[in-house]
Amino acid sequence: MKYAAAGLVAVAGLAAGAYYATRPTETPTPTKTPTPTPKPVVTTPSGAPSVFILKSDDFEDEEEIPPRFTCDGENVSPQLSWKNMPEGTKSFALSVIDVDAPGGTFVHWLIYDIPSDVREIEEGGLPTGAKQLENDFGKKSYGGPCPPSGKHRYIFTLYALDIEHLEDVDRKNFLERIEKHSIGKAELTGLYARR
Repeated sequence: MKYAAAGLVAVAGLAAGAYYATRPTETPTPTKTPTPTPKPVVTTPSGAPSVFILKSDDFEDEEEIPPRFTCDGENVSPQLSWKNMPEGTKSFALSVIDVDAPGGTFVHWLIYDIPSDVREIEEGGLPTGAKQLENDFGKKSYGGPCPPSGKHRYIFTLYALDIEHLEDVDRKNFLERIEKHSIGKAELTGLYARR
């Protein structure tokens, strides 16, 4: 009787061993991390990466704006030029904003519908076909730096747009309309403190 019982135990043990030996091993399903969408990179004809650049012959980035281009001088707009705009650019827009104004910001210049083949705004000039909006001086033109006190930063921002002409744009909705169609932007910062 003891031998029979032992035989049953042995058979049961073999059966259990066979079950665990043949049972597939469960492995946890790895969590998939979403792959971020790569940002478009502007490249040169040689394939090397390039950067959308806005610059001026009249002052360097993060440097002083000469008095000639302010309310203490002739109050004319400085020369501006750009390169390496994104592929698909159909027009440009430009804003010049004092980000240190007492009220938060102060708009000095707004231009839109700058043709896509333009690469420069000459000193005191406006590209053919481009349109200006009223600035915070109440004029549809450039208004130079004129800070009430201290040194202020003036941000020149050139936007590359995916549309040739902006419709129903005004000073209040300018940035909203621009951001909707912007495919790239370049910035140049000038500084100025009144003497």
